[in-house]
Amino acid sequence: MTATQQAPPPEAKTGIDPHLRNLAIVVVLGVIMTVLDSTIVNVAITALGRDFDTSLSTIQWVVTGYTLALSMAIPMTGWSVRRFGARTMWLVSLGLFIGGSLLCGLAWSVPSLIVFRVLQGLGGGMLMPVGQTMLVREAGPSRMGRVMSIVSVPAMLAPVLGPLLGGAIVDHLSWRWMFYVNVPFCAAALLAAVRMLPRDTERDADARLDAVGILLLSPGLAALVYGLSEAGNGSSLTGARFLTSVIAGAALVIAFALHALRKREGALIELRLLRTRAFTTATGGFFLYSASVFGLMILIPLFARIVRGESALDSGWLLAPMGVGAMITMSVAGRLVDRFGGRWIAVGGAAIVLAGTLGLTTLDPATGRAVIMGAMFVVGLGHGMIAPSLMAASYQGLPREAVAAATTGANILIRVGSSFGTAVMAVVLQIAIRHEIPGAGGNLGEAASQHTARTPELLTNAFTETFWWTAAILVAALLPILAVPGKAKAVPGTAKAAES
Repeated sequence: MTATQQAPPPEAKTGIDPHLRNLAIVVVLGVIMTVLDSTIVNVAITALGRDFDTSLSTIQWVVTGYTLALSMAIPMTGWSVRRFGARTMWLVSLGLFIGGSLLCGLAWSVPSLIVFRVLQGLGGGMLMPVGQTMLVREAGPSRMGRVMSIVSVPAMLAPVLGPLLGGAIVDHLSWRWMFYVNVPFCAAALLAAVRMLPRDTERDADARLDAVGILLLSPGLAALVYGLSEAGNGSSLTGARFLTSVIAGAALVIAFALHALRKREGALIELRLLRTRAFTTATGGFFLYSASVFGLMILIPLFARIVRGESALDSGWLLAPMGVGAMITMSVAGRLVDRFGGRWIAVGGAAIVLAGTLGLTTLDPATGRAVIMGAMFVVGLGHGMIAPSLMAASYQGLPREAVAAATTGANILIRVGSSFGTAVMAVVLQIAIRHEIPGAGGNLGEAASQHTARTPELLTNAFTETFWWTAAILVAALLPILAVPGKAKAVPGTAKAAES
């Protein structure tokens, strides 16, 4: 092939060509079940505890072990992609997830199930950032918005389909099918990857693992997420478990940041490559936004179950309109981002999410399901605009060699942000309940069990107060979002971009 016949580089392409489309199919097929697995098992915790005849605190590690393994695996992504190549790591990660899923279904005891969930989480934790790295490299700046709208699809479906699928399996099948169902889907994704993904050409056999970095960041991130999860589950903020985990986790993460800045080239995540206005503002806004929206997604099912007395499956249906709304706006938002940049698309999305959230602050015990579902549909419309906009904006002006580091860093911030939001909303709700129902001590179960005529009204007041806090965090997210640069005007492939 002559120079004039060579395919244009990703930076010069504007349409979704067959190669990029196939790559997107492979990534979505691989990621969707791993993301669903983060929520699907939550519904079956009671059934698992009953079948294994163990306490809730013990069986909860089936969820916690997966979450921590997922968190610890993410920091490995950037180095492993540089060293072994994106295709290789995609196949390895997917293989680990499939093997872990099958073993979870075959588990014979609680310890074996927890160990296999950790294995499953190690594979699942790397799939999203590896897949995102492959898509970003192939897309180039001109197609970033549309590619990020594709990447966001699994994340949109997880909180909606996870509880529904989990509830259906628990009601009609053995809990083991929550894990077996992953195998055929992921096997199809594995076959598609083998056939469609090109062989690795970008890998560095001399890339050394930053051992100090991994020993600081992976356990630090796991400890931080664990501490925040404990707060989200109702642990006291003054308790030893919460304080030890959060303080130790934060100290390790800060120590990693100092180490990475000092080491510069060769660090597990080369932070110096990410010190751009676009990356800092977009990921900062996404961190706060994730805290707000994930907190909201925790509160809605709790409200339905505690105040309205609905089943887990019925509670899960209240989140479904959010996924529908997001799917409507996501593809359109991706095209608009590629044309006009992400800042004002994200601002518009945040305003729409805020409108839906404010609608939830008016709830009362007699509010119909249609009102709640309508508010969540509005939230979904805005969510479908924000996610691709900020994800695409975070890569603006970054050189190609910084893509893996940016993807890893962004995924870490989003994971911590979602855990932070869950923890904050749980704590705020506890405080609000203590204010409304002093005898309940902030405990949802105790509050609901009082059975007085005003209990539903008082609990609703506590929830609406907490919805105001989600709205406040969302408003705070607008500050960094407004600082996101406009559409870059730069020579393709360079790190320098003019920011409007």
